[in-house]
Parts: sequence; structure tokens; C-alpha cells
Amino acid sequence: MSSGAAAHGVNTGAAAHGESSPGTARDRLLDRVVEHFAAHGIGDTSLRSLAGAIGSSHRMLHYHFGSREGLLSAVVERVEQAQRDLLQALLAGAPDPAGLGGRYWREVTDAALTYGPLFFELSGQAMQGATHAQALRAGLIDAWLGPLSELWQRSGQPPAAARAHARLGLAVARGLLFDLLITGDRTGVDAAMDLFAELTTAPTAAPTTAPRTASPRTASP
Repeated sequence: MSSGAAAHGVNTGAAAHGESSPGTARDRLLDRVVEHFAAHGIGDTSLRSLAGAIGSSHRMLHYHFGSREGLLSAVVERVEQAQRDLLQALLAGAPDPAGLGGRYWREVTDAALTYGPLFFELSGQAMQGATHAQALRAGLIDAWLGPLSELWQRSGQPPAAARAHARLGLAVARGLLFDLLITGDRTGVDAAMDLFAELTTAPTAAPTTAPRTASPRTASP
């Protein structure tokens, strides 16, 4: 894969996060930040060093994002939205939910290697009520349940069960992404996701829902 946000399934255009109109100064600046982080990593980059690297200024970054924490929250929001957009695009173009889920899992795990540590750090701050992470908190769960529920409905689940499966799948996927970031064991993590897919489609002695088809893999950073 080539470097850059596109290599991680991240569309950095304004439509990827829906915050402001296309082409605004903030959008263009955020595009450059996401591209830079995708290519070089995040680390302990300061606003001043980041501004120099992307050809901007500390003043402009502070004006648009308020602080380093505010900027990083905007980056995670952008990546999260881009991954939801990717899922919606796959849903629109792929009739096979199992194959779709596998492709999506690969895209998400690629992105997690760059943005995952930041995602989990800021998620913790959102849990603690940090002001700069409140917008992120609003999209951590509910924003995913709609598209993931659609994926499960395509696998044969009725709407109510599909939403429960979506929440379970989201939790499992994030747990496995956490595992990946701690252990680096992508083979083991992929095997665990395959097992989850098998377990959620295994026949039961007394099924209470519609017959199930191949389970989609489910994921988010």
C-alpha cells in the first residue's frame, strides 16, 4: 500500500466528516493534517511542528481547532466518518455481506495501525467528559449502529436482532483492534474475527429468528 490517508481507506474530503461546507479553510487544513499523520504517524507532534510540516502556521491551527487536543479529536472524527462512508459505499455496491465484511475489516485494521492509539486515547477522554472530545463521543456508538444494522439485515437478521448484532459486532471489533495495537498479532486477531463470524452464524437447536446467512465481519477504529 502507498502512504497517505487513502492507503488506510480514509477519504479526507469535506464530505467525509460533514462538519462544514466543501472547500472551507478548516476542511482543507484538516485534509492536510490527516494526510500528514497517515504518512508520518502522530506521535507527540506539537501544533508548531505540525504547522511547519504541512505549510501552515501555529496561529491558523489554533484558530480552527482551539488546541492540540481539539485538532486530534477532529482528526479522529474525520477518520471515523470516512470509515462509515466506506461501509455505506460497500453496502451500495456489494450484494454479498460476507465478502463485504471481510474487505471492510481489512480496510479498518489498516487504518487502526495509524489512528487506533489516538482513537482509544480520545475515547477515554470522551468518557471522562473532556470538552474537546464531546463531538467525538456523540459519534462513537450510535452513528455506527445504522449502517452496521443494515449489514446484519443483509445477513438475514430481522431489524431488532440486527441492531443488537450491530452493537455486539462493534464491541468485538473494537476489542480486537485494541488487541492488535497491543500485541501486533494481526494473524491472531484475524483468526479471532473469523471465529466470531462463525459463532454468530452457527445453527442453534431452537432458532428464534429468521435463518441466518454468512455473517459479516464488523469493525471500526
